[in-house]
Amino acid sequence: MDIIRGLLSENLKYYRKVKKELEEKLSKLPKGSIKERSISGRVYYYLQKREGNKVVHQYLGKKKPEELIANIKQRKVFEKELKKAKDSLKLLEKTKVQ
Repeated sequence: MDIIRGLLSENLKYYRKVKKELEEKLSKLPKGSIKERSISGRVYYYLQKREGNKVVHQYLGKKKPEELIANIKQRKVFEKELKKAKDSLKLLEKTKVQ
């Protein structure tokens, strides 16, 4: 039984560490999504994000923001990983092993 408790305790520590690291990474990445608008035949790019209850559009320019798009995609990957880590923590914390 001590082996199982030890494994559960190690997993709990691991997922707490993973959660903290992912939250730090997410804090450095942009929120929102890129929207492309065509106005008078020209294409313009906007960052669309939520601020409180409002949806805000920030003008980015005429050039496609490749780096920003990559960062937003990376954020979505980290958000999925964070959800898995939180679910695992929730399950491990129910075992009452600290």
